[in-house]
Amino acid sequence: MDEVIQKQTNVQYRIQILSAIKRYYEYLVMTGARKDHPSKKLNIKNKANQDIQLQDLFSSEELQLLLQGENSYWFLETRNNVLLSLLIYQGLTSDEITNLELKNIDLENGTIYIKASKTLNRRTLELLNKQILPLSKYIDEVRPKMLRCKSDKLILKKLGKPISVDGIHSVTESLKSLFPDRKLNPQTIRMSVICNWLNEKKYDLVKVQELVGHK
Repeated sequence: MDEVIQKQTNVQYRIQILSAIKRYYEYLVMTGARKDHPSKKLNIKNKANQDIQLQDLFSSEELQLLLQGENSYWFLETRNNVLLSLLIYQGLTSDEITNLELKNIDLENGTIYIKASKTLNRRTLELLNKQILPLSKYIDEVRPKMLRCKSDKLILKKLGKPISVDGIHSVTESLKSLFPDRKLNPQTIRMSVICNWLNEKKYDLVKVQELVGHK
């Protein structure tokens, strides 16, 4: 790193190199060439840097564990299942979830419409079969009982009003005990979903760009 900084002072450059080195040692451990991972706990300190380390993201199997959390209130189980499934299957942002309305869900065709924002494109995404039943139950049974004001917003908070970005963060915050040594929030979930689409499902870059709405 001392040699690198002489050529390039940008801290992001060093972070990318260290990330690549970590991936290389992970490969050596996976293939049996080494038993230890000497760079696993190394990080580049940068107070201004908020980037997520790629090796700290979550696999598809790990994301599935988020759907198994227990809730104190019966109606939150279905709501949280719907909310978390939109994070881990469609890779939506917190803002996109707060802006979802009932009319954006088409259960008959199994799709969800995402509105455009200043930074992301509008798009229509497919729902997984496993999402249809919880969504139907939430929309037809749970949401009407939760509702305490006139609103077409899809996701409600515990007190029956439209959920906020902070409310979504609170839901993921309550699940941090599953991964105490990693950052678990809507942003890291979305980044994990993007990486898993590329690396596990082998989607091409253009398809992933369309799925996540990147301009």
